[in-house]
Amino acid sequence: MKVVMTGAAGFLGQKLIARILADPQLPSPQGPRAVTQLCLFDVVEPPIPAVSSAKSPAISTQVGDITRADDLTQLLGEQADVIVHLAAVVSSAAEADLDLGLRVNLDGTRTLLEVCRGLAQPPMVVFASSVAVYGGALPAVVTDNTALTPQSSYGAQKVMGEQLINDFSRRGLIDGRVLRLPTIAVRPGRPNAAASSFASSIIREPLQGETAVLPVPETLALNLLSPRAVIANMVHALGIPAADFGASRSVMLPGCCVAVSDMLAALERAGGPAARERVHAQPDAGIEAIVGGWPARFDTAKANALGFSADRDIDAIIAAFIEEDRIDAC
Repeated sequence: MKVVMTGAAGFLGQKLIARILADPQLPSPQGPRAVTQLCLFDVVEPPIPAVSSAKSPAISTQVGDITRADDLTQLLGEQADVIVHLAAVVSSAAEADLDLGLRVNLDGTRTLLEVCRGLAQPPMVVFASSVAVYGGALPAVVTDNTALTPQSSYGAQKVMGEQLINDFSRRGLIDGRVLRLPTIAVRPGRPNAAASSFASSIIREPLQGETAVLPVPETLALNLLSPRAVIANMVHALGIPAADFGASRSVMLPGCCVAVSDMLAALERAGGPAARERVHAQPDAGIEAIVGGWPARFDTAKANALGFSADRDIDAIIAAFIEEDRIDAC
């Protein structure tokens, strides 16, 4: 089975690559299949994690532009069985630069799908969408059928990508699976341009002996999912028969609804009072406007029925970070 991944240099891409290299057997609607080719694509050279198994697939990497059809034609070749589309400009960056967000998040997705039309067989395409597709006046509990009224350019671009995936799937050009991701925490590495970056930094930095800035009120609630759970759900999505998704290929993944104050309390349980004291409030109206418009409470009946899963609680999310990604403070 040939698996192609865009955005492979990003943290989710790196974790998914490590998962595939550790166990190249992946689910499919027809049963488990071995990954024989893993093709990695990004705007920078995608690193290859130092993980291997007895049956590691052949790996190739390509640096290119997601909006260039020639680059994607070279990447996909004549056939790809699974395409995991992670390439994106994140929320605050897409808000700050409309043209950049449109070019990568919308034009890049459309270009990828157009190239898929030329393949010998329709590929399975897993598209990473976002909770940012929701916004505006929302019910107390959001469902998969709640109207999509995003209040950011990033959210709007993800909605457009979702609609393309759904239409290409309806036409039989691809077999799409759209996973709406909650806020992902705790991300490894350093803070990035995502508006939700603070949700990771207020845990990550204090547990590594560094200070962190909190730009939103402690009363703000977030819907969280750990990187570990995101990867498990992405892998799970590969085995679901297309018909089980129903009329829409989009599904909101389940997460934990957690107030920032509860995150800070869990931080103190994991790292002691000293870790909690490393978080300093520094209000940022721009970040609060973006993240505060995202819903925190969901009825994920569709995801639950399809077998997707969430972390147990915020303590489990922090424990996963400590186990997999924490860099011990000097």
